[in-house]
Amino acid sequence: MAVINCPGCSKKISDKAKSCNHCNLNLSGLDAEKIASINRVDLINKTQRLMNYSFIAMLLFCGGFLFMFWDNVEPGSWQHNLAMVSAMLGFVMYIIIRAMLLFTKRKAN
Repeated sequence: MAVINCPGCSKKISDKAKSCNHCNLNLSGLDAEKIASINRVDLINKTQRLMNYSFIAMLLFCGGFLFMFWDNVEPGSWQHNLAMVSAMLGFVMYIIIRAMLLFTKRKAN
């Protein structure tokens, strides 16, 4: 008996199992085409999730940057510090998420 990854949820299951215990995917009727289709859908969902996170990070960056210069915030005040943290956090998150997205798309090819 070997342990394999479920094509639906990627959790460990027995290769003799008729269905996945975690996601209830019926494994008896799966062929290579259906498995490839499930993997494509999972990849699309993952890239869409990363794109959403990327958008949120960009909003953090732009919001912090605009707040810093919108109302002539005094440097050193809590508003200025909050705007700086927001802009820096958004920028770092954006770079990391875009790198993750790049690696996800390269792994798919």
